Amino acid sequence: MSYVRKIINDPVYGFITVDDPLIFKIIAHPFYQRLRRIYQMAFASLVYPGAVHSRLHHSLGAYHLMGLAITELRNKGIEITKEEETGAKIAILLHDIGHGPFSHALEKKLIRNVDHEQISLMILGLLNGNMNGQLETAIKIFTDAYPKKFLHQLVSGQLDVDRMDYLTRDSFFTGVSEGVIGYDRILKMLVVHDGELMIEEKAIYSVEKFLVARRLMYWQVYHHKTVVVAEKMLVKIIDRAQALIQNKINLHAASPVLDFFLKQDTNEHFEKYLEKFTQLDDTDILCTLKIWCSHPDGVLSTLCKGLINRDLLKIRLQSERFDEEEIIKLQKDVAGKLRITMDEAQYFVFKGEAINTTYNPLDEHIKILFKDGTVSDISKVDNALIHQQLAAPVKKYYLCYLQ
Repeated sequence: MSYVRKIINDPVYGFITVDDPLIFKIIAHPFYQRLRRIYQMAFASLVYPGAVHSRLHHSLGAYHLMGLAITELRNKGIEITKEEETGAKIAILLHDIGHGPFSHALEKKLIRNVDHEQISLMILGLLNGNMNGQLETAIKIFTDAYPKKFLHQLVSGQLDVDRMDYLTRDSFFTGVSEGVIGYDRILKMLVVHDGELMIEEKAIYSVEKFLVARRLMYWQVYHHKTVVVAEKMLVKIIDRAQALIQNKINLHAASPVLDFFLKQDTNEHFEKYLEKFTQLDDTDILCTLKIWCSHPDGVLSTLCKGLINRDLLKIRLQSERFDEEEIIKLQKDVAGKLRITMDEAQYFVFKGEAINTTYNPLDEHIKILFKDGTVSDISKVDNALIHQQLAAPVKKYYLCYLQ
């Protein structure tokens, strides 16, 4: 391949350089360009108007941080070949390639029992076939099948460049300063010991800040009550549409590809429909919602108008479960108000729960390398902020209802 060098102006990091012809070819591919049309933060812009950046922004940012991390590790004497560098950069560039429209909001909804990580791996395999096996190293790193474990840890782990970028980027675009992390210092303090990615002792406080920032961003942004209710309304819309289709009621999506996934059972042998899936993005959903605003089914049209016009259901969050009698009473009130059945009222009154864990030392580890060569999990470090209380998951119950 001929030499290529492209400069991308990023609002968060400044200039991002793409100087590998294979990586440039991947970025130019329609599968990757689709990420321009998927919001990174789904409905967060309903609360934070600036949060309209795409998954393409995020993946390029993570790619940039991967390059910085590899440079730091090489400067500390860690051997990383050009092929390994390219593989790690491709793995992080494509780590979210399997996300569907509105990302986590519709996870396993349009495509049941298949999550975005599985779809990402399928798309990596498809691209690998199209590019004469040049993505083999990237796939091995992505699936943690490559001998140098630390490369996978940079892609997917408690302290990976994916999380470093989305916290930095999401706090930038939302304006929520609690999400700001010292990613540059953390990258400078990365080290490989016994084949594993670790952090030098000097960076303990920066890592604690990173973990606390993640916790704050989850409850202030990602699980903000308005974001939660908007996502759940979208799920209810898809549920209603599929129920109408099953009852042979005339219903069409704005695009043939979304129509296909609404009406076909693609659960079996999803690989056959992979190329169709790569045509789906947020635009298909938004245009469809606008069309359904005038659908004769009152449940569907009311939900769609509410989401399009930001006239959302009300939502309450609390630490205890909601009383079933209260839920039934609210459903009866809605059924009477809208002249619908109790079954239909469940589209407007429903409960659920949101969970977040700051740091789980049982299955995820951030290891600290001390000057004397000893290693400790950050949760066991003396005077550490990350202790058992922060390691416990936080669960909140929500109730959405029409007022």
